[in-house]
Amino acid sequence: MVQRRLSPASDGDTAIEAIERLPPSHRAMQPTRRHIISDTQGEHDPEFQAGQRSAAYRLHLRRRRPVNLHKLRPWRTIERRISRQIMVGNVSVGGDAPITVQTMTNTATTDVEATVDQIERCVDAGADIVRVSVPDKASAATFGRIVDASPVPLVADIHFHYQRAIEAAEAGAACLRINPGNIGSAERERTVIDAAVANGCSIRIGVNAGSLERRLLEKYGEPCPQAMVESALDHVRILEDHGFSEYKISCKASDVFMAVAAYRDLAEHTDAPIHLGITEAGSMVPGTVSSAIGIGSLLWDGIGDTLRVSLSADPVEEVRVGYEILKSLGLRRRGVTVIACPSCARQGFDVIRTVREIEERLAHIRVPVTLSIIGCVVNGPGEALMTDVGFTGGGKDAGMVYVSGKASQKMSNEEMIDHLVELVARKARQIETDASNAEGTATIQVDPRFLSRNG
Repeated sequence: MVQRRLSPASDGDTAIEAIERLPPSHRAMQPTRRHIISDTQGEHDPEFQAGQRSAAYRLHLRRRRPVNLHKLRPWRTIERRISRQIMVGNVSVGGDAPITVQTMTNTATTDVEATVDQIERCVDAGADIVRVSVPDKASAATFGRIVDASPVPLVADIHFHYQRAIEAAEAGAACLRINPGNIGSAERERTVIDAAVANGCSIRIGVNAGSLERRLLEKYGEPCPQAMVESALDHVRILEDHGFSEYKISCKASDVFMAVAAYRDLAEHTDAPIHLGITEAGSMVPGTVSSAIGIGSLLWDGIGDTLRVSLSADPVEEVRVGYEILKSLGLRRRGVTVIACPSCARQGFDVIRTVREIEERLAHIRVPVTLSIIGCVVNGPGEALMTDVGFTGGGKDAGMVYVSGKASQKMSNEEMIDHLVELVARKARQIETDASNAEGTATIQVDPRFLSRNG
């Protein structure tokens, strides 16, 4: 039976004094494992340091009064499956590590400049790990140069040729994506595993419903969850028979029902980190929907240690969607979260245009800030209570600005966008300053060019 943990801080551990004492951005996002944090964890968790160094937290550190946040809002609790932790380069996957976001380049690996440029854009969007295909000898020859230029660990995608896996490992791959059973004899398997060990590589066992072994298709009659899990566990045995345990597993299918069922079954059979994904999910809109349903369901179940959203789109969009899925469940916090109404005839300003422009101008901010943009007073004031910055439309081409949940000032619609961008940037700087003062480091600066339309 799968083991689960509520969070690094269990009942009786000291936690943040109370939700209501937190700033609005943290009240609104309570209570997964990333938000239920012991005193000591707060000293070392970078996400925590960046977002939670508030006056309320400092007051809590002085009082050190234990509160169980699970009991305050139990309906927001996600019990993560307990998995062992492996390393993909310098990135932890599994255990108590944050759930990482991955993507895959779609440039020719032989085009080093284009591939590195795409990796850097993906990292700017939030990618923790990037996968690069190494399909042939020419790609293997350039892979090392890409590794040297990449700001994040790279996974080398290998399918059938064992020599490509060896070359990629020697070139600096942090992880090899292979199916050990597809690379030939036991001797070749041992050679690849030896190369992984010698070069500090982990391995991802990547099972796909579209490429199951013939014997399993004959046994089950068609691709199905049971066949996918059996394939994964067969590959696990190959690695473990050679004493190799630095692996993670994926069981992907384009059918959401099949993928979710396979992952749930897999989670009951292993403590290995699990890589989530709905493969070949389609273009931007249908692929996002399928991935949100499939990956989101599993994350809500507490299953998953890393993920990739597969879209027929720019890999940067995969990263953005992946992060939004995690943010919606409170599992990661990064950048500006915009809460906006769909707009209707009651709107006091053009909500859709406003949201589009503000998101573009705030895309560079990485620290967690919440912003509500609501077209009228029906829900606007209530939403603004739970965000760092807010604007609610009113009459006569003006609305109300909110800061930290409180009404601040009336402002014309014409001035509103610049003002909101400035307020959010100011909040981001404040969070960075607090984190810097607490830890002696600073990680993000707000570019002043984004503070004005004409900047």
